[in-house]
Order: sequence, then structure tokens, then C-alpha cells
Amino acid sequence: MSEPKTPTKTPSAIRGTQDIFEEADAFAFVVETFERLRKLYRFRRVEMPVFEKTAVFSRSLGETTDVVSKEMYSFEDRGGESLTLRPEFTAGLARAYLTNGWKQYAPVKLATHGPLFRYERPQKGRYRQFHQIDAEIIGAAEPQADVELLAFADQLLQELGIADGVTLQLNTLGDAASRDAWRAALIEYFMGHRADLSEDSQDRLQRNPLRILDSKDPRDKAFVADAPLIDEFLSGEAQDFFGAVTSGLDAAGVAWTRAPALVRGLDYYRHTAFEFVTDRLGAQGTVLGGGRYDGLMEALGGPATPAVGWAAGIERLAMLVGERAESPVADAIVVVEDDAAIDAGIAAIGRLRRAGISAELMASGSPRKRFDKAVKIGAEAIVAFAVRDGEVTSRIRAEDAATARIEQALAN
Repeated sequence: MSEPKTPTKTPSAIRGTQDIFEEADAFAFVVETFERLRKLYRFRRVEMPVFEKTAVFSRSLGETTDVVSKEMYSFEDRGGESLTLRPEFTAGLARAYLTNGWKQYAPVKLATHGPLFRYERPQKGRYRQFHQIDAEIIGAAEPQADVELLAFADQLLQELGIADGVTLQLNTLGDAASRDAWRAALIEYFMGHRADLSEDSQDRLQRNPLRILDSKDPRDKAFVADAPLIDEFLSGEAQDFFGAVTSGLDAAGVAWTRAPALVRGLDYYRHTAFEFVTDRLGAQGTVLGGGRYDGLMEALGGPATPAVGWAAGIERLAMLVGERAESPVADAIVVVEDDAAIDAGIAAIGRLRRAGISAELMASGSPRKRFDKAVKIGAEAIVAFAVRDGEVTSRIRAEDAATARIEQALAN
């Protein structure tokens, strides 16, 4: 007698991943709106590899950042090379710009979207495999590029219907000289309070003091309020650049508020830094963020190249979109009330779809109840097929304008 088989346990999803189903329409609405606007703003669509050489991210994000030291999914391939699933888009786009000769198109406006990977604690709207939309302008040193990107982002939030309650927070990090002077002043200031800072901030003090300014630890917040501000160290050129960005935003009708503590810790960031924030997502309130990163190409071994960009989490945008992106009602439902008329129904729905009319076929369940079910579902038009005296007959239930459109499509 054979042993009874042990029931096979269904594997569970990996922690921090998601199967997008009920939220899929909101997710798609975000992407479709982004794609429509990137064409409006004349950004070129690019597709990037999901993994890169680990050095692309360790050199661009900094060996000592949390992303590189704790959150990257890195592995050794069969050839012994260290590869990493992309934790963000910008580094890969910069690598592509340098290695593919895209300088010939500069300034080039690029847009992409897709999955990214970080091993971090899952929380509301944050996953280990997550998705972003991303827009960059590479090769443009003028503040007008910053304005165009921010106008793009602002219009995106407007057209997604989620702009209410979202605020654009804006700051300047100055040029290289301004930033270096500010960095030195921050080190001097925080050294006077070193013993009272959090362990993370003590570790960051010499190598990344700007990160202390956005610390959430209560021990650090007590000292951050009195820390030196970038405005004390801005060169005349840096002041003019920020002034051009803010006046451009005013001209474009983009509302903004100054956030003098908003920073980017990595040294290649310059001038504009920004975040669109809301209190509708809990403590993690950033909806979209970015800045100017004029020093990144040099960090990757390329020539000095000005660049600015932003990214936004699709999951978080979709959460804000919510029910605004419910599945649209079909333009027409084709009902087969007699199974002998199924071929006529299939032919009809094909004609409707080729004419650009969204249509659903109802040919299962009780034939007598199919028409009533179609009425309950709701559609602009119902096209019903039945068999009378051995002949296939049809009737259309719709408003007059829709009837003419349906009849024309069925006649072709």
C-alpha cells in the first residue's frame, strides 16, 4: 500500500512584493497620464536594463549610503561579475548617456518607468519591488530646464486629480563652492554637539553632514533647528540661478514654498532640490522628488555634464488616485441570446473593436438572462443577437447618437 501524498503547500508571495489586481486600473492610469504628458513635453521614451554592474550604483549613490550598504539586491553572475538590480533610474540613465554616445543629442530629455528593487522594510506604499516614473534632462545647465521639469511634474499631479493638498517644497544647494562652504560650517556646528547626536548622525558627521538635517531622530532635531542654512553661503551666481528658477515657476503658474532644510546628501547634487509632499500618505509624505545633479557624470568617470531630474513612486501615486481610475464602462455589450447566434456575436464584436468601440461579449450563463445582466452592468449600447425562424436577428438598445455609431461600425 502506497504512502498517502503530503499535500503540496502553495508558495506565498515574497515579502515586500505585490500582485497588483484591484489597484491595477489606478496604476495604469498613472502610467498612461505620464506617457501622454511626456509626449506633450517632448521627452524621449527610453527603456533601461533591470540590472547593471554594481559599480554603477555604488559610485553614483556613494559606498556609504544606506541604499548601497543595506538595501541593494546584488549578486555574482556565472562569470564572477557583481551585478545589482536597479534601486533607482538616474545612475543607469547616466551610464547609458556616457556609453551610448547620447551627448550628440544634448540637451536630451528622457523619460522612463518600470520596476526597481530595494531591500527595505515594507510599509504603506513602499515595497521591495516597486515601480517609478522618471524624467530627466541631461546636458542643460540653464535654470529653465529645472522649471520645465517642475512644470511637467505639477501638471502630472493636476491631471491625475491629486494636486489638492500636495505642496511643492523647494530649496537650493548652491553651486560647488557654496555647498562646500556650507558643508564645512555644518561639520563645525555639529561637532560642538557630537556627543548628543544619534549614532547615525555621529557616523555621518564627517562624510555626509547634510543628511543630519533631514534626520527624524528626536535627538538630532533639537540641534537641526539652529544649524547654519545654505543662504548664508550662497555665491552670487547661485543666488541668481535660484532666483531664475523661482521666477520661472511663478511665470509658469506653479505654486511653491521654500524649504531651507530640504537637502540631498550626495556631493554631486547642485542648485535645485525639490519634493512634492502631502500628509495623505502618513509619515512618508513625499509624492515626487528630485533635483539637479551636475556632478554625477564625473562620479561615473565621464566629463562634467549638467543634469536635472525627478522620480515618483507609481504605487504611492496610485494610492492617491484611488477610485478616480475605476475600470471604464464598455461602450457596447454584445449579447448572444441564442447560442446558435454565437458566430454572429463574435463577428459583430470584432467590427466594433476595429472601429475603436470598446466592447464586451456576453455569451455564457442562462441565455434568457443575458440581456438583463447586460442592462445591469451598464453600457452606452447593447447589441443583442438571437435566432428567429431559423434566421439570426439583431437589435440595438442605445441613445440615438450611439445607435448611429454602432450601426455604422457593424455595417463595415
